[in-house]
Amino acid sequence: MASVKPEQVIEILKQHNVHISLEQARLILDFMFKFANIALAKIK
Repeated sequence: MASVKPEQVIEILKQHNVHISLEQARLILDFMFKFANIALAKIK
């Protein structure tokens, strides 16, 4: 399974004129993965 890297988050957001640090990108990914796991747990 491919995983999104913090550097990719930075580039995606940069395309939308949002500039973040590497640490912020890591925090965003951490939140997204936790949120996804919660959402998937609710579906089961």
